[in-house]
Amino acid sequence: MTAVLASLDGASIDGSLYLDVNDFARDTGWLHGFMTAFTDIGLGIFALLMVVAWWRARRRGPAAMAAALAVPVATVVAYIVSDLVKAVFDETRPCHVYPRALVLGGCDPVNDYAFPSNHSVIVAAAAVGLFLVEKRWGIVAAVVALVLGFSRVYVGAHYPHDVLAGLVGGTVVGLLVALVVARLLRPVVRGLTRTPLRPLVSAG
Repeated sequence: MTAVLASLDGASIDGSLYLDVNDFARDTGWLHGFMTAFTDIGLGIFALLMVVAWWRARRRGPAAMAAALAVPVATVVAYIVSDLVKAVFDETRPCHVYPRALVLGGCDPVNDYAFPSNHSVIVAAAAVGLFLVEKRWGIVAAVVALVLGFSRVYVGAHYPHDVLAGLVGGTVVGLLVALVVARLLRPVVRGLTRTPLRPLVSAG
């Protein structure tokens, strides 16, 4: 997507903090394998948590099921909003600003902008949606989201503010969308319990 505003200078915001984390990454080679893998497979963990939330909600009534079904919707909407924001703030990836920085997994193309972190937006939206379904799983998801957010800076893909903005934005958008969609889906779920699709929304 084409940016419509002047470039955002991420280095002037918290470039020094990015370099501090980068130095930490250089000194912790034993973490490289985990962080490189987790920064990508972490999204898969959230997909698994959504499936678990759906399965458990089948025994907890229409309201819980509607909330569970709203999680992927909220996550997708948050991602779309994040992509729109990227089109407005064309912030160059830090790996292009600091060519000597340690980048695990390769440097993204120069036109693949950094602000906000899509990974962080996605996991934050999913985490807050899961919290509305079941607090325990929501807390687990929040911890995973924070670790994944840090991993985006650790591997050199984002500035810290990219991740922070992603977590905050994903939480706000995810919460609003999840609440609205869950409310709209409750009568739909109740209707499905009277059809052959009942096993998908109720185990009762």
